Amino acid sequence: MIGLEDRQRIAQDIGTAHADGARLYKACAVAGIDVRTLQRWQVGQGLVTGDLRPSAVRPTPVHALSADERVQVLQVANEARFADVPPARIVPILADEGVYVASESTFSRVLRAAGQATHRGRAKTPRKTRPPTTHVATAPRQVWCWDMTYLPANIAGRWFYLYLILDLYSRKIVGWEVHGEDDADHAAHLVRRTAFAEGIAASATKPVLHGDNGATLKATTVLAMLHWLGVKPSYSRPRVSDDNAFAEALFRTAKYRPEFPADGFTDLDAARAWAMRFTHWYNFEHKHSGIKYVSPAQRHAGDDHVILDARHAVYLAARQRNPARWSGATRNWTPIGPVTLNPERDSAVDLAATVEGISQKAA
Repeated sequence: MIGLEDRQRIAQDIGTAHADGARLYKACAVAGIDVRTLQRWQVGQGLVTGDLRPSAVRPTPVHALSADERVQVLQVANEARFADVPPARIVPILADEGVYVASESTFSRVLRAAGQATHRGRAKTPRKTRPPTTHVATAPRQVWCWDMTYLPANIAGRWFYLYLILDLYSRKIVGWEVHGEDDADHAAHLVRRTAFAEGIAASATKPVLHGDNGATLKATTVLAMLHWLGVKPSYSRPRVSDDNAFAEALFRTAKYRPEFPADGFTDLDAARAWAMRFTHWYNFEHKHSGIKYVSPAQRHAGDDHVILDARHAVYLAARQRNPARWSGATRNWTPIGPVTLNPERDSAVDLAATVEGISQKAA
């Protein structure tokens, strides 16, 4: 709805443009209105009185509730037996008794007008689930994911505990430890050791460390260590299992390796030896599908661009030798750009991509 002052200004601008030779429909299109709209303003009193619809006096519909009927709706809704019952259930209950007072929407509308549209019952009012926090990594050491998983022993009921920290951008395991018990001190020690190994203390920007809502990862000892290191903690939403998908996928890769013992580990040293071998394989030998089949260590060091460019050259040479075997472009070996954790907010992802593009051009 366009106000009176805006109408007069738009009509004046269109009239000036039309007098200078512009086509009327084009001038109206630039102003964002239709030619018929302008004509309706000029024929009637639209440029003098404005839009009269908000102040129009409308007759009361013949089927509207009377004052007595509104009182009856409130009386029924306020009966003791309906104290914790919403209108969606009040109406069917009355229908089972052969009584019809009003529809569900009418009950809700009358209760709202009377200031009684609050949540009924002792249960808390349903709340909308907050969207997950979107973290975008455009380089290593910006976003870390960490979690803890159980490693079975060869004795039923006994477990070892594997703590892992994963760099979101490169997928490299930047920190790991295996312990015989789950303790917040182990998690705090791992964070400190990883931060020192990755040179976080000398970095101007500190990483975000994303984890689940486990008691160990949210312990006061861990939070104090993160605060001391300048690392910002981030947590998954309660009862949402896929907010830390990269860490969960890493654990699946680990436990489905052929060398993972099906009968469990004999002792803590065996579990640590396996974790060390797996970490080395994953970081330096594993061709990760999520980063165009380079190793996490290569991407972490920034070597993936050179490697992928060389692959692209190999494919171009192969197509040149046998052009009939290629119906289109060669395989896409373009390096992966920004990596998002819980990419729900497109604006955050687009902003990070734009910033990365500006940084690459500046370099």
